[in-house]
Amino acid sequence: MRILLTGGAGYIGSHVALVLLEAGHDVLVLDDFSNSSREAIERVEELTGRSIDTIECDLADQAASSAALRDEAFDAVIHLAGLKAVGESVAQPSRYYRTNLVSTLNLLDIMAEHGVTKLVFSSSATVYSPAAEGVLNLDESQPSGTGITNPYGWTKAMNEQIIRDVQTGRPELEAVLLRYFNPVGAHPSGRIGEDPAGIPNNLMPFVTQVAIGRRDHLAVFGDQYPTHDGTGVRDYIHVMDLAEGHLAALDGLRPGVEAYNLGTGDGQSVLDIVKAFSAASGQEVRYEVVAPRPGDVARAVADPAKANRELGWRATRTIEDACRDSWAWQSQNPNGYAGR
Repeated sequence: MRILLTGGAGYIGSHVALVLLEAGHDVLVLDDFSNSSREAIERVEELTGRSIDTIECDLADQAASSAALRDEAFDAVIHLAGLKAVGESVAQPSRYYRTNLVSTLNLLDIMAEHGVTKLVFSSSATVYSPAAEGVLNLDESQPSGTGITNPYGWTKAMNEQIIRDVQTGRPELEAVLLRYFNPVGAHPSGRIGEDPAGIPNNLMPFVTQVAIGRRDHLAVFGDQYPTHDGTGVRDYIHVMDLAEGHLAALDGLRPGVEAYNLGTGDGQSVLDIVKAFSAASGQEVRYEVVAPRPGDVARAVADPAKANRELGWRATRTIEDACRDSWAWQSQNPNGYAGR
């Protein structure tokens, strides 16, 4: 198939593009490059020996995106484009709602114009309600879309609802909602990886930047949680496993809307990650415990059984693999992609 991959030059998008190309699909990337790099696309082409068609466009601009795609043919869509920083969404809520919701609405209209019915949507574990915190491992039956503590999470939950409502009006629509847990790692070649603009919002790139000397130390938000070492526990999934989950979702599309967790089913604390990364890199990762962040839960770990069972997908890479690959990326690219 020819796949329209929105946000395809970003961290997750570049790895999804690589997996799609290796599986024999053709890829059309649409990206506004606001938090991504053309260099990532070029490196995916280098790694796969295949070319990627690329359109620079803001999907939130209805006229521009409709015009940009008017003469393009594609069979399915993987929708990753959007703003993704929890803290930034609290500071800039209207920007997040406008960008993330309007982008999806525009995309669904464009799909209708093109007669395309296959959609894989990049959702998030942040759609689960804080009331589900006491659950050991979160499955898709847990409450979602209520009590969410930040605008980013609300945009993901609202987008899920938009897609469900559109499918009711267009019964031929086949949609999968992939609820990511915490993507980490990089391609094992070290050629593509996570290159956040400014201060990283996620744990692993902050850890790698401390190890390489770009930052002085890591801030650990709280050490009094009811976990084995007092720091927050999350389900960290290797980005290559995550990318392969999108391929499995494409193969598993059928009429209707289904949500799937993409996670390992295992949890690591912040300090577990620090120790694992130090072991993988041979570098000290200095850290300082600071006050916990409002809205952070003690534990958020996936139950991935539904994806294992229905999509035939399973995370196979370890946290040690993720740390090794993250260090390969950061040590080869101390300042991220060139021309940022």
